[in-house]
Amino acid sequence: MLQTSTTIALVALSVAAALCILRMSRRGSSLPDRVLALDSLLVIIVMGLAVLAARTGQSLYLDIMVVASLLGFTGTTLVSGFVERRGAR
Repeated sequence: MLQTSTTIALVALSVAAALCILRMSRRGSSLPDRVLALDSLLVIIVMGLAVLAARTGQSLYLDIMVVASLLGFTGTTLVSGFVERRGAR
């Protein structure tokens, strides 16, 4: 039962990640749109790591999740400061 539910979750997360990548690669997107899509992609990756941690029972994924979340938060904060100074175009 756990294998089936984690497989379904990973497929759904893969579709969501593909949509985020599609949003980032659109030519007419503004910088804030792309930053939001990248941040969403990072959240999806962290959720995928949580699903893998539940599936395998290894705690290493949890450590990687914490590091990825902290890096994502820091990066998003820095870019949002840059966008605020520059102005959204």
